[in-house]
Amino acid sequence: MKSLLMSLITAALVAACAQLPSAGTAPQNGPTNEAAINALYATIDASVRDYQDGLEAAATGRWETAHALIEEAVESLAVAGSQCAETKGCEPQRFMSAYSNLLTQRSSVLTGAMEEFVEVEKTYEEESIILADIPSASRSVNLLNGQDLREIIELNGPVNAAMHDWLTWMRPNLIDAWENYQYMRHLMWPEYEQAGLPEALLFGIMAKESGGRVHAVSRAGAAGPLQFMPHTGRRFGLGRDDGFDQRFDPALSARANVAYLNERFEALNHNLELALAAYNGGENRIQRLVRRSSNPSFWDAEIRAQLPRETQDYVPYVLAAAWLFLHPEEYGVEFPEVQTEPVNITLAAPATLGELAICLGQQDSRNGWFRTLRNLNPRLEPFDRLDTGTAITMPAKIEGAYRNRCVDGGHLSVAAVLHESRDDRRPASRIYTVRPGDTLSTIVARNQCPSVRVLASENNIRAPNYLIRPGQRLTLTGCGT
Repeated sequence: MKSLLMSLITAALVAACAQLPSAGTAPQNGPTNEAAINALYATIDASVRDYQDGLEAAATGRWETAHALIEEAVESLAVAGSQCAETKGCEPQRFMSAYSNLLTQRSSVLTGAMEEFVEVEKTYEEESIILADIPSASRSVNLLNGQDLREIIELNGPVNAAMHDWLTWMRPNLIDAWENYQYMRHLMWPEYEQAGLPEALLFGIMAKESGGRVHAVSRAGAAGPLQFMPHTGRRFGLGRDDGFDQRFDPALSARANVAYLNERFEALNHNLELALAAYNGGENRIQRLVRRSSNPSFWDAEIRAQLPRETQDYVPYVLAAAWLFLHPEEYGVEFPEVQTEPVNITLAAPATLGELAICLGQQDSRNGWFRTLRNLNPRLEPFDRLDTGTAITMPAKIEGAYRNRCVDGGHLSVAAVLHESRDDRRPASRIYTVRPGDTLSTIVARNQCPSVRVLASENNIRAPNYLIRPGQRLTLTGCGT
């Protein structure tokens, strides 16, 4: 059944891809409807969520549920992609990238490792307070000669609101991003330094894009510490090297980021905010809005109000994180001092990166070492056992702990037992009899089930009404006790 379902998944994706016209086929006459374009792009996120739910169902043996969710997701994406090709200003390559991302996730399920390889990017839209009206500000900036970012960032309402978020409920994310960056600094900062770009800008982009999680993947298919879409990554040299997606390489992604920003600076009169908006919201969209604007400034409503909410928030968040990088003491931020010197070692005993993180414990790290080991060894898959003699990179300060705790003895044995137990995970199922007054929503809430959509698909209950009757027997999978 599993092989049949995976064949159906692949066939559906290939067929859907074949239906998509190539980029650049959208009609050129008539006005551009930004609202319609944004609605089509929103379909990507919804479809990818359904697809991921389907893959999760497949990974746990719920084949019928998986088939229903995946089929619905692929069909929805194909329809929206076709509509995009007929809508002026819409970029079909975004849908092509989404299909590429789905195929990657499908391959991960085949290897039984989906959850560990795809770290879906966190979003903060629901708590954002940055969408307040602000005064117009028009100016041009130049970063090409390493101009100090302190002279460039304007502390207006949205940037101050973003700093409020970074300093309150997002403060843990800011500190985590700092620590993650420090361990990768020797890989990423040289690319910016050579280009004469401020390090604070690199940190601001990375903090907002991935928080320094090298293997982060967004629902739309952007990947890596600086979140490149597949087609944009290829434009700037991030392809595949012996199966490895180079968007996950910190040094190469920093180099590509520099090239992209310099291209946008040249095209956008060296305007930092517009270059960042293009990085997040699409260069064609920004270029189109700039051509139509009498005042080409990101802060002007003529441009900013036409952008998706995500992009409206993105630019202030990046600038605010960069400002805090430059002025931590003024805002009560204490970035921890960490010894980040890397060292290359060869494994003295077989182990996975996960097992190493377990046996190393939390020595000199409040969060443990799994993230750092992954970031410094992006080409290694975290739960594949590595042979004795395999070369890996780790912080020099934990080399002694590795020799003492991870070569032989109890810590390594415990880690191995815990690693092997991963194969035993299966969500428990039980039968629930519908009571008078029950709805799917109340059943999901009361039993701590994943979602109404998943429960309905698993029990062949049709949307949107989700009708059930007293006495009906439902299968609850992955719910609480």
